[in-house]
Amino acid sequence: MAQAVQAVGKEQRLPLWTRDFALYFVGRAISILGDAMLPVAVSLGVLGAGYGSTGVGFVLAAWMAPMGTLILFGGVFADRFTARRMMIGADLVRVVTQSVIAVSFLTGRPSLVLLIVLSALSGAAAAMFQPGVASMVPQISRDVQRANATLRVADAIAQLFGPALSGILVVFGGAGVVYGVNAGTFAVSAVCILSLSVRPVASITAGSSMLRNLREGWDEFRSRTWMWAVILVWAVYGVVVFGPLVPLGAALVTEELGRSAYGWMMSAVGAGTILGGMIAMYVRPARPLATGAIVMIAFFLEPLVIATRMPAGVMAAGFALSGAAWAFWSVMWATSIQTKVAPDVLNRVTAYEVGGSVLSMPIGQALSGPVSERVGADHVLLFGFGVGLVGIVVLLSVPAIRNLRRA
Repeated sequence: MAQAVQAVGKEQRLPLWTRDFALYFVGRAISILGDAMLPVAVSLGVLGAGYGSTGVGFVLAAWMAPMGTLILFGGVFADRFTARRMMIGADLVRVVTQSVIAVSFLTGRPSLVLLIVLSALSGAAAAMFQPGVASMVPQISRDVQRANATLRVADAIAQLFGPALSGILVVFGGAGVVYGVNAGTFAVSAVCILSLSVRPVASITAGSSMLRNLREGWDEFRSRTWMWAVILVWAVYGVVVFGPLVPLGAALVTEELGRSAYGWMMSAVGAGTILGGMIAMYVRPARPLATGAIVMIAFFLEPLVIATRMPAGVMAAGFALSGAAWAFWSVMWATSIQTKVAPDVLNRVTAYEVGGSVLSMPIGQALSGPVSERVGADHVLLFGFGVGLVGIVVLLSVPAIRNLRRA
């Protein structure tokens, strides 16, 4: 026991702020800030262009569909060409797509087709970028959980200030300004990743079969019950909870409290995420997924307070608790993957994990508008709240999830 305590003490004393981690942190923090501004710009920009909540759902789905579809190939390419190269290339592509959308908003009323096409290209680039996010962290930090928590706090700060800033910029400068800022954040991210001294080695032999590479990643993914069981639940959440939440939430909050209110509510999510990320820096549960699943119950307060049209203060509190729960779960989940999957297949396993998590979201986003027109947006969100609670019960009933130990 004394040796175990001593080992934990040494782990906690490991330096975090190395040059590489600082560069990676700056690049991710700035690009996350731009991304935090984007949902408000998409929602208010598309609504302001006259395309309604259905248009918002289509634009969001256009980004998410290629993200979920192509991310498996992104994982293979990251293992074949290294995550660093794929991340830089993806950032440069998104500089172009976001710049074009910015110009289209600044010079007039962009067509819905243009927004959908460019959002799809941006989503495809994100599919090439995302697998490397997981594999870079263990290479630039020896304290993986603290690194993940620190990045999550940066995400939280972005969620706190980004949406409110986006709402202000949209009101006074239009959605094009926000898209222009987003393009700039991807440029900064590319420069920071290019400056890293870490030079990952490709783990896939050149000339090997793409199908074989995908199969190897799939075999590693399906061999871990705790992983695929969570993804199955997340796939259901994508359709009935995560997918409808942004387009319907934006429409209902805007209708009830005004255009700028949605930005402030998203900032409340950011405030809660800061708290959740800071807690995750220091709380190291022996069973991270079980603890994270219990905490995730609070996430579903967000659709509940929107659907029941709570007063602004109560709604902001619900958003804040939702953000805290999401941050804590995210750190527990990311750390479990990064510490329990071999580095040579981590990008591909991450691709299956992320792809499974997000592939169903476009369905929920695209269907949210038409379904809400028939049954009401508040009923759609209330149904998502109920399904969310059932999903937590399912997660805790799986022994592989409930009993997974911290590495």
